[in-house]
Amino acid sequence: MEYILEDIKKSFCSKGYEVKIFESKEAAASYIESLFDGEIIGFGDSLTLEAMELNKRLSVKNTVIDPAVAPEGHFTETAKNALTTKYFFTSANAVTSDGIIVNLDGTGNRVAGSLFGHEKVFFVIGSNKITDTLEDAVSRVRNVAAPLNARRLKLKTPCAVKGDRCYDCSSPDRICNGLLIQYRKMNDIEMEIIIIDENLGL
Repeated sequence: MEYILEDIKKSFCSKGYEVKIFESKEAAASYIESLFDGEIIGFGDSLTLEAMELNKRLSVKNTVIDPAVAPEGHFTETAKNALTTKYFFTSANAVTSDGIIVNLDGTGNRVAGSLFGHEKVFFVIGSNKITDTLEDAVSRVRNVAAPLNARRLKLKTPCAVKGDRCYDCSSPDRICNGLLIQYRKMNDIEMEIIIIDENLGL
């Protein structure tokens, strides 16, 4: 289904979010880079942010705390530190065309950072994450994003091995532990959604 991004922007704006639309990840990264100088910025580990090389770009003038590049054995410590920053960047596993954000998390650092504790949270979202309904969004998260992520991480979950859908497994490697549905912007915190008209992340 073809989505008109300006209509989606209106949906998110009606729910209290700031929204920017960019045609490319390069344009979006340049915009983000222009916002910060001398700040400490937390990341929720995200392939979208990695694809944009945001850590590298923001680190020129700022300090970036990014669990995705934490030294071995230091993920949890780094993720906790990212939750104490003034600004926090993450993505979404899916969003709906009427302005709902859906994320599935195993450790919880991404969803925790998107809810509370920061002055401002940024969601950076590729247009491939857009779905029509909440049901479609949850299905995408469980049956598309999670299996691809598990396979990327070389985990031995049924979805990674078979690669076709969620099996609601009890595997020790399971990464689908908490599903967060954000219907509107959270109170007492600024939130900006950056939509990029490209396929980014899972």
